[in-house]
Amino acid sequence: MRAGEAAIRDDRAAIAEAETAMREDHAAMREAGDGSEPDARFTFANERTFLAWSRTALALVVAGLAVVQLLPPFPGIPWGRHIIGTPLILLGCAVSVISYFEWRGNQRALRRGEPLSRSRLPHFLAFTVAGIGLVAAALALLSSVSRH
Repeated sequence: MRAGEAAIRDDRAAIAEAETAMREDHAAMREAGDGSEPDARFTFANERTFLAWSRTALALVVAGLAVVQLLPPFPGIPWGRHIIGTPLILLGCAVSVISYFEWRGNQRALRRGEPLSRSRLPHFLAFTVAGIGLVAAALALLSSVSRH
């Protein structure tokens, strides 16, 4: 029994020591301006949002590559595929970088207890994809007119 009690005391001492070290780490983070550790649920939600934007960025890059490499050429417009595909690839790159900075800013705000900023990505993505779609439609129409 005495050995078990000693082990329990040792475990409690180790836990207390770990808690003290954790509090010191948090205090050091607050002094460094990083704030305190937010609720893990918010951190994970922020990370899931970043990963969703990363998947969107990857899909845009792949779609752009598919357009450039796999779409049949527009009759009479040999550069048409590149006009559609290249902006998609560049948009994917931009979404990837912007989503990282938004993730980092949101994580900082969570740590400091500040309100989260509004995301610029939906607006940016919607209008850019709409613009690329309009260009694609114009190229398709121009191609069909020049063919006849």
